[in-house]
Amino acid sequence: MTAPRTRFDLAEDRSASAPPEARGLARDEVRLLAAGPEGVRHAVFRDLAAFLDPGDLLVINTSGTLPAAVDAVRDDHVIAVHFSTELDDGTWVVELRAPDGPLLDGHAGERLSLPAGAVVTLREPHVAGAQRLWRAKIEVEGEVPRYLAKVGRPIRYGYVPRAWPLPNYQTVFALDPGSAEMPSAARPFTAELVTQLVSRGVLFAPILLHTGVSSPEAGEPPYGERFRVPATTAALVNWVRDQGGRVIAVGTTAVRAIESAANPGGLVTAAAGWTELVLGPDRPARAVDGLLTGLHAPQASHLLLLEAVVGPELVQRAYDAAVRREYLWHEFGDVSLLTSR
Repeated sequence: MTAPRTRFDLAEDRSASAPPEARGLARDEVRLLAAGPEGVRHAVFRDLAAFLDPGDLLVINTSGTLPAAVDAVRDDHVIAVHFSTELDDGTWVVELRAPDGPLLDGHAGERLSLPAGAVVTLREPHVAGAQRLWRAKIEVEGEVPRYLAKVGRPIRYGYVPRAWPLPNYQTVFALDPGSAEMPSAARPFTAELVTQLVSRGVLFAPILLHTGVSSPEAGEPPYGERFRVPATTAALVNWVRDQGGRVIAVGTTAVRAIESAANPGGLVTAAAGWTELVLGPDRPARAVDGLLTGLHAPQASHLLLLEAVVGPELVQRAYDAAVRREYLWHEFGDVSLLTSR
């Protein structure tokens, strides 16, 4: 896989270790870095309207976060199972985790005991030749999401040292539970901010893309994800482009969904199913003019997507500024607005 051109060093203390509310901030008081052809500017998220024009369109993801981490008993000790993605045949993609990272010693046929009598049986690696993600049969009474709601907890990683309740991992747009991890670019939005933006002529349109677990390895590409672009959203994207407005995706998930529904000329049509799309130098953005997004780790595949939307030079300027100004990374951190025009 092609490596992103953006380069930066990230200090360990730049990871947001708790929700902003725990740091004495409202959701919309995280910092906002706005970078475009006019330069780099710094603000707080609730000032977002200052960087948008009437007629701009924000494409938002309505996926809700599942409590996708469950304890499992394995050889008389407890590990975590992260439920990533439900497949069409009813099996799930899962990841086995220890406190310090993924467990890579799973094997086909292995059975793991879950709470309330449920069982996970590993079938085969989700990606041939890899051992991190497994396709697994889940033996559980009822539907898996309902089971997770009873016994699961939100997925979190080492930079978040304590557990936080599920509402901390939901966005104001969350209507359709299905994401293993929060589509976090939308977390700073509040109902009041949405009202303000609509009142000023900014448009909103929904897509749905259920996220899988994060890819922790540098250079590891995104996996296939289930998505839906409604006909009304496709029509609104095309109309805004025709009128000269900007289409700004809220999160890399929204970029992936819209671009999966765009033809080579940038025309978007209704679409649904699975997307394997990876944006990069060989596949730049066709329909999206910019995005709101959190800050991504060095060498993460998401940086390639950012570069495909606004160009590597702008992404590099933005990340240089974020490092210099000590912005906070990850799902509870600060946000950037990157626009190509």
